[in-house]
Amino acid sequence: MKTNMRHLEKLIWVVLLNSLCLSAQANETDFPFTWDGTLYAYSNSMKLNSDSVLNPGNYMAKLAQRTDAAEARFNIKMENYSLRLSGRPILVTQQDRNAFGETNRSEGYFSQWQARWKTSETLALSGGRELLNWGPAQFRSPSNPFYFNNGRNNPMAELSGMDAARLSWSPDVSTSVYIARIFDSGYGHTEPDPWSDSWLIKADWRGEESAVGLALVKQSQQSLFVGAHAQETIADAWLLYTEAGSYTLPNLLISSPDVNQSFFEEAESPRRTDILAGASYTFENGQTFYAEYLRYDHGFDVAESSAYFGRTASASSAFPTGKAIPVLVKALAYAPSLLGRDYLYFVWQSNLMESSGFSRLMFTHNLTDSSNQVSGYSEYTVSPHLSAFAMATFNDGGAQREFARFFEQMLILGFKIALP
Repeated sequence: MKTNMRHLEKLIWVVLLNSLCLSAQANETDFPFTWDGTLYAYSNSMKLNSDSVLNPGNYMAKLAQRTDAAEARFNIKMENYSLRLSGRPILVTQQDRNAFGETNRSEGYFSQWQARWKTSETLALSGGRELLNWGPAQFRSPSNPFYFNNGRNNPMAELSGMDAARLSWSPDVSTSVYIARIFDSGYGHTEPDPWSDSWLIKADWRGEESAVGLALVKQSQQSLFVGAHAQETIADAWLLYTEAGSYTLPNLLISSPDVNQSFFEEAESPRRTDILAGASYTFENGQTFYAEYLRYDHGFDVAESSAYFGRTASASSAFPTGKAIPVLVKALAYAPSLLGRDYLYFVWQSNLMESSGFSRLMFTHNLTDSSNQVSGYSEYTVSPHLSAFAMATFNDGGAQREFARFFEQMLILGFKIALP
């Protein structure tokens, strides 16, 4: 019944927005259509950790060791002064292979779409599937409950938007406030969806050298999320920034430091606060260096992390007996997004305006268990429409530390074609 009411509510919003859009279009004769797109073809090879205690023999996660894929990502838009209709359709066909065989997937979907009507100079009404993404952080975004992993550490990532309707108020160029009704998490969301029937209030202020933002999110059966972000430009080259989020997590896995105790779950974790502090420096040649520190208070401390891997190692040694599988399933399904408490993250990035291509080198260090991840992305422009790219990731630390717990190396090679 609740699901049917949510679908009915979404339908009412769609009908209302369509009616407003048609009314606005009738009063505007100029409504140009524009589009662009990118075609991708790439192969992904992954070297799994043969000693993984969370995924023994790859029987639990069944990760693909080789992936061949082709994608088409488009941007379409019709827009005039008061009305904008936009969408980002994605077409993908993919083959995954591992020791168990191969699987094939072909599908099309909208990662984003939106109908936006500017009712006046200061008010706008919009609805659809949009990225509710904000904040300056590169590694993780603690001020954003929807996109804690904002995808900036993976230049190939395609984020999908949230299905929502919102009312925006912008009294001047420096201030904006909006309230959004979130129906669900958009394409590919799980059931039960943690973000269905949620409300978001977002306020932002931006000056010449600084910016601040505040986000409040209320889920139907979860405590209030409070997020904030701020940044300040110093002497043109330096940018200082911070993000923070205070919230609870559902179904959080508790790993007692006493390895003789079993895992257990909390329906709702205690309220904790995650904080990220960062700085970036832009060189005269346009290259940029980032340095960030994240305190992830929802993760495990040193003793809890050691006990987490101790329990999974014990279960892995007994795999595939009946007692081992529930332990591993629980460890995989309910662990926090990051397993540690403290992280350092460094990025070097080439000048985005260079016509020859783009490169990005990233290094992450888990201060809790001393594991590391090094990854790099490079893109070379062959012609104005054709580019070749590669991305490599190397994890260090062993099977009982965070970054190398599933795989040790990954390499992606491919090319992309810009349209039209």
